[in-house]
Amino acid sequence: MPLRPASEPPTRPALRARYDTRQSELVTAAAGVFAARGYDQTSIHELAAQIGLAAGGIYHYFGGKEQLLIAICDQLMDPLLTRAEELAAEDRDAEEHLRRLVLLWVTHVVAHRDHMLVFQQERHVIDHGEQWREVRERRKRFERLVEAALTAVQASGSARFADRRVALSALLGMVNHTAQWFRPDGRLDADGVAAGYVELLLT
Repeated sequence: MPLRPASEPPTRPALRARYDTRQSELVTAAAGVFAARGYDQTSIHELAAQIGLAAGGIYHYFGGKEQLLIAICDQLMDPLLTRAEELAAEDRDAEEHLRRLVLLWVTHVVAHRDHMLVFQQERHVIDHGEQWREVRERRKRFERLVEAALTAVQASGSARFADRRVALSALLGMVNHTAQWFRPDGRLDADGVAAGYVELLLT
């Protein structure tokens, strides 16, 4: 069971907004440190030193490393899932929807590269345990949205998959692995990468 943070969030709106902003900044900074040094290899004291805080400053917001890791996963998945669900509710043809979904996804992975690298490092932990149930459920909801997009493309005749589950696994692997190799100054931007992935599927 994760430890509780040293203090409860403030209740006054202005103070709570500052608290939430600082907490979010801390999660982003922790993702960067864990991505570079390794989650298991970085203690709270080492993390605090890397981001210029006393360890007590971290415990003010989080009860321990596991709470931080959950927050990193939330910061990665929540906005992606919300936007993907909004896209699914829009009225457009199947191929255009798939292109927009993959572009959203690739852009998000690129923008949250550190978060994705940490998620991949700790996937073996996240796949087990009751404390990770909500993280797993949101990941599965997103995967179902991607599978529905592939199903619609296949039904429209824009693509033919010998096995749709294999196509889903291939797309998941390609997009999520983008965090491993993408460089902002590289030959392709996020739009070019996303377009390339879709063309592989459709051809």
